[in-house]
Amino acid sequence: MASFLDFEKPIAELQGRIDELRETAADGTVDIDAEVAKLQAKSDKALRDTYARLTPWQKTQVARHGERPHFKDYVAGLFDDFTTLAGDRAFGDDQAILGGFAMFRGQRVMVIGHEKGDDTASRLRHNFGMGKPEGYRKAIRLMELADRFGLPVVTLVDTSGAFPGVQAEERGQAEAIARSTETCLSLGVPMVAAVVGEGGSGGAIALAAGNRVLMFEHAVYSVISPEGCASILWRTADKAADAAEAMKVTAQDLKGLGVIDTIVPEPLGGAHRDAAKAIATLGDAIRDALGGLAGMDAAELRRDRREKFLAMGRL
Repeated sequence: MASFLDFEKPIAELQGRIDELRETAADGTVDIDAEVAKLQAKSDKALRDTYARLTPWQKTQVARHGERPHFKDYVAGLFDDFTTLAGDRAFGDDQAILGGFAMFRGQRVMVIGHEKGDDTASRLRHNFGMGKPEGYRKAIRLMELADRFGLPVVTLVDTSGAFPGVQAEERGQAEAIARSTETCLSLGVPMVAAVVGEGGSGGAIALAAGNRVLMFEHAVYSVISPEGCASILWRTADKAADAAEAMKVTAQDLKGLGVIDTIVPEPLGGAHRDAAKAIATLGDAIRDALGGLAGMDAAELRRDRREKFLAMGRL
């Protein structure tokens, strides 16, 4: 059964009425097709109208929807022969950041991304997609391996931020994130990053400093969560909607600011309503981005990244 967000209440009510009608007429003695079609048309229109005018805070809720595709879904839908590579060769294996060799539409690549999990057990196992230092050091190891073998790097970003626990700080969280970002920028192979849900703080940029940054139209990308920003500025998380508006967290805002390169369209109502279509659309965008970088040598790729990130914020 579909899970509806707070602002989707009118749509949920219409869908509830449709489900009730179908249940009532389950024995086939009553013809409800005309009534169901009318209600479905109203529901579809309400969905279109709602998603045509989402606020930044509503987009944040869509980006966090628990039924959106996760890393494992993108790997299953877009990549063949995925071989997981585990561990940072220093401390352990972080399950919040996964990666390995894979084939992408006939091309060997290194794919790395955040995995949030999709039920209680898997979310705990993957730490809700919040990477620890060993996760970012694993990402560094895999990116350097890809560089050594001349393989493009594809990253899928979906995290509320790096894990803020004491143990992570003791193991050098800030240093690991900084070195992961540095590694992205120094690669001599093409790197395409896609923000597929939440792009939170340094935990996101550590895997997103690529030649091309793609972003789903209802994803968000920011230096801090709206709740965190509101807690700092207004001393209350109740102002999260105001913070989301002020921070320009949406794909549309960030495209205008030059922070991302491409907005990837989502199915009507968000990626969670038609995961297969969303995954296929993202695959086409990644293919196009890699194709545009194919003719560049290592020096050109590094210069391209350098110019891209230094240009941000310039008038």
